[in-house]
Amino acid sequence: MRQMAVANDDPDEYWTDIVGRLDVAFQPIVNIHTGACYGYETLLRNCEQAGFASIQDFFDRCHDRGVLGEIEMVVRDKSLAKFTRLPHHRQTKLFLNLDNRGLAVDRDLPARSRDLMEYHGVPENSVVFELSERHDFINPNESASVIKHYKRNNFRLAIDDFGTGFSGLQMLYCAEPDFLKIDRFFISDIAEDAKKKLFVAQIVHIAHLLGVVVVAEGVETEHEYFVCKDIGCDLLQGYLVQRPSCDITEMRAHYEIIEQLAKSERRVATSDQKLISDQAHYVQPLPMDASMDRVFQRFRADKTLTFFPVVDVAGEPVGIVREKDLKDYAYSPFGKDLISNKAFGRTLKDFISRCPVADINTRAENILQAYSAVESSEGIIIVDDMKYVGFLSAHSLLRIINEKNLAAARDQNPLTKLPGNNVIHEYVSKALDATHVEVVLAYFDFDNFKPFNDKYGFRLGDRAILLFAELLSKGVPRDNGFAGHVGGDDFFAGFRCLGFEDTKALCAELTRTFKRDVESFYDDETRRVGHLCGVDRLGNDVVFPLMSVSAAIVHLPPGRPVYSVDEVGQLIAHLKKAAKNNPDHVSSCTMVPQRAG
Repeated sequence: MRQMAVANDDPDEYWTDIVGRLDVAFQPIVNIHTGACYGYETLLRNCEQAGFASIQDFFDRCHDRGVLGEIEMVVRDKSLAKFTRLPHHRQTKLFLNLDNRGLAVDRDLPARSRDLMEYHGVPENSVVFELSERHDFINPNESASVIKHYKRNNFRLAIDDFGTGFSGLQMLYCAEPDFLKIDRFFISDIAEDAKKKLFVAQIVHIAHLLGVVVVAEGVETEHEYFVCKDIGCDLLQGYLVQRPSCDITEMRAHYEIIEQLAKSERRVATSDQKLISDQAHYVQPLPMDASMDRVFQRFRADKTLTFFPVVDVAGEPVGIVREKDLKDYAYSPFGKDLISNKAFGRTLKDFISRCPVADINTRAENILQAYSAVESSEGIIIVDDMKYVGFLSAHSLLRIINEKNLAAARDQNPLTKLPGNNVIHEYVSKALDATHVEVVLAYFDFDNFKPFNDKYGFRLGDRAILLFAELLSKGVPRDNGFAGHVGGDDFFAGFRCLGFEDTKALCAELTRTFKRDVESFYDDETRRVGHLCGVDRLGNDVVFPLMSVSAAIVHLPPGRPVYSVDEVGQLIAHLKKAAKNNPDHVSSCTMVPQRAG
């Protein structure tokens, strides 16, 4: 097998041989909510057969010998040819890798790429160029100008491998991408790594504020899928969906495994989809290729609107056009003449501004947070399956939040304001149905509360209940936990994908903290002797220890059968008795994946 070292002996014959050996594989990128295939990333194959140690080694050698641009065009040609053989290629996009080391050298690549797409009959909006973060920008300003040249040619851009490269947020700022692909490093074991979860959540938040679609790369497990979906990623790619393949007959337009996972998740989590759908106002969007005459005509026809959403030919939002921006330009010197000049005038895409975008399945609180973070934002564009479906104004958002708060208030405990029995029962029922997700349920019951209440009165008894409610609310993680108040001195908590051992440690810490803090509610003499003297139901003198709380913990591992609420309730009642006799006031049990007998 010939090596790169001998390329100088016969370069033309050598490169022809290499090009003939190369092939491309596709890996699907799918909608995280529906499983519909959004596009396919092209991945180079057969580099080892051509005598290279790896794909990266191949591109490094191409760059060293000044042929990187030519090889990229060869890969694009092969990718486009294979892409057009897909029966559903007109409904999907092709993601092509773009090595940023060649940006400044090969300025004609955008034009050559357009010619190549015209030859294969693929419109420019069907292609997304992935700009890798693994190589530093040699000249950020010059590279940014080339990136803008790609965007002027109506190409969409994605930042690949985000979070592992040299440029980080600098590239996000300069490139103004349409997509952000979070590297597998941060997705791997994200369900068990709080730091990764925090990092990815913040990146998703920033991206959505900029109107950028987020892709989770390298998703391999259901746990990773659920965390990425909870965090707010829009698309996903990885072995959980499908491994890369050179055989295009293996590519699907829809992946049922993701659809089924999303449906099961909707049974577990409360969805705001109906609230958002009812409040989203459908403003007829402008197509991106609309003439400026048509744009001005729309504003003249509807004087109540100060902006219009803009969508591409696939119905996906690209931003908004504001009446103010048009007026500022039209009233500038020669502005009207430049707009009317078809040869040199500006087009609609020159006036498009980014706008925050949210999927219709997003929680209302997250949408409100995105809206609040953008100064002078008109609102939020709402999409379903990546397609524009409406717009949420500030007034609509406040109405959604108000309706949610009213509904929550009806089911709250009047003392602690925590969710009450109905919501707790609904949570447990849905958790038991989600047999693919690890869930831990915890029931808390005060010890020796009645003697305390009898001696000090209901007001101080309520203070003790409020003390534990506050500790529970602060201790339960907001992103994957649930806290409720059954009534009186009984509380409930649920945890998803937190882990059995971590949950037990959290509950044990709650019991210790409450026992320590509630001692301050007793008088000095009672604290000194460490007990209360009282009378039991039969009139006998009894010594009651100071108040504490016991926790009964039920672990529901993934892969379990569907247990009933009554079965879990009986187990909790048994564990409560055991917990009150344990030194740490905690008793736990795992419900086995398969029923005995």
